[in-house]
Amino acid sequence: MTTHTEYEVAVIGAGPAGLTAALYLARYHRKVVVIHDGNSRALRIPLTHNAPGFPDGVNGIDLVDRMTEHAREFGAKFVEERVETVRKQDKGFVIQVQNGGQWHVRGVVLATGILLNEVDLPRPIHEQAIKDDVLRYCAICDGYEHTAKRIGVIGCDSNGAGEALFLSRYSSDITLMPLSFSELEPNEIEALDREGITVKHGALDRIIPYSDRIEVKLSDQDALEFDVIYPALGCSPRAELAAALGIELTESGCVPDRFVTGPDIAGFYAAGDVVDGLDQISVAMGHGALAATRLHNWLRAQDGEALP
Repeated sequence: MTTHTEYEVAVIGAGPAGLTAALYLARYHRKVVVIHDGNSRALRIPLTHNAPGFPDGVNGIDLVDRMTEHAREFGAKFVEERVETVRKQDKGFVIQVQNGGQWHVRGVVLATGILLNEVDLPRPIHEQAIKDDVLRYCAICDGYEHTAKRIGVIGCDSNGAGEALFLSRYSSDITLMPLSFSELEPNEIEALDREGITVKHGALDRIIPYSDRIEVKLSDQDALEFDVIYPALGCSPRAELAAALGIELTESGCVPDRFVTGPDIAGFYAAGDVVDGLDQISVAMGHGALAATRLHNWLRAQDGEALP
């Protein structure tokens, strides 16, 4: 087993939150290692217009590559490994990775993000539908691009109703498909009706993406055709490492947002989508900068470099 002790701090995750944290820590002259599994959700973004400073949009791979090189330029070390455990010890943390290696560090920024609950399509077809802009998972990110389009929302309970109502700002042609296992509350039905949102019930038989449209077939219904569909099926925060440290997660399975700024566990911070809040690139970057700065100042205090 290889044991590494040459780094002061570790960032777990290499999306916008983790990469921002790594950049700030490196520029604070901290020896920082970024440990990640290569599965940042940002890498799947074909084009986003919600990243400030990119008026023509930027795709996720380009954004992550630029941010990685930026952090590396100032000395951040990158290791692609899956983290199995993070354990607290008297002088910091032990990070165990899948190949058996260990990293001993004084502080950690957790930026592992979330996994989306996706519609059931073969992976190549699913990813091509995202690239073709007929399948989208973030109404906040992409609603503007679907102004006046035919929009379908696949979702259950309040998730789907809320998504459909949010998108009604962009289009008057919205259909909610809450699926057969869902029950809408009376106030949700009233709100959907007030906004002119069509509701179609039935189990989901199939989804067929084309390059310029997408077809949804519900049981006992004719096939429905849309310019784009938004599944509103929730997500699974990648917060297992935090839970294993004894952190009580929120109802949605996220790390509480107080861990961005002040550690309940000394030296442990969190940033980005794994934290309870708004899952946006700009928010993740802000979290990363804040968590890194708080960790840096916490280390300064431990070393007697800061005022009490």
